[in-house]
Amino acid sequence: MTWAFIAALAALLVLPLLPALRGPAVARDRAEADRALFQAQLAELERERAAGRLSETAYRDAVIEVQRRLLAAPAPEPAQTGSRAPLVAALIAIPIFAIAFYMLRGEPNLPSASFQARQEAGTRDELLLRQLRERLAGMPQGEVRRQGLILLGNAERSRGRRSEAAAAWQEALEAGFDPGLAADLSELLLELGRHAEAAPLIARALAELPQDPRLRFLAGLAEAAAGRSANARAAWQALLNDSPPNAPWRPLVEQRLRSLP
Repeated sequence: MTWAFIAALAALLVLPLLPALRGPAVARDRAEADRALFQAQLAELERERAAGRLSETAYRDAVIEVQRRLLAAPAPEPAQTGSRAPLVAALIAIPIFAIAFYMLRGEPNLPSASFQARQEAGTRDELLLRQLRERLAGMPQGEVRRQGLILLGNAERSRGRRSEAAAAWQEALEAGFDPGLAADLSELLLELGRHAEAAPLIARALAELPQDPRLRFLAGLAEAAAGRSANARAAWQALLNDSPPNAPWRPLVEQRLRSLP
């Protein structure tokens, strides 16, 4: 009975996608998809505020966070269209293989994990992190070690250890400069109040990507943190002048401009 219910549920989840496969394909680039996601998130936040589940302060902070993430999104790429045959095959094959695999290995009647089990999982994660640090310590310089340092930085930041994450990313940048990683590190350094270290990284990244909105925003943030309000105002105003009217990061930049002394 349980297996029949799982199979029926999988089929039910696929059904809403079928009408979309019958219509003509519409090409959308990455920027349009980012804007659509941004608008959906804003609408959800507005509903939460209207329902009283979000205070005004929490609402504003959440909107700023959504805007910040959009600034960090990859640059848009040209839209592409293609055959729908792979999508159709995936819609059919994925549920079949998932159910077949679960029938072989799954146990739907098992209870959920206890607090102790989750605590043990966290301990295992820390053990894996320690092993990663030890492996990196004995690893020769090269691309493999650099990727390991980036992975370590991501893990450290996800656990709130920002100083450790900054150290890992700094070492990775020394092994090979990348503007995207430089932006991540600069943002982290600014959060830590280390604007003097962030500024040269931002300048170097901007030399490679002079029109990148995230880097331009961070450049203004570094100037503001250093007490150079006039420079920050000029950087952010230039970013607004070069941004389209519907750019989703405009409210964040405008708010920062208003906050300058």
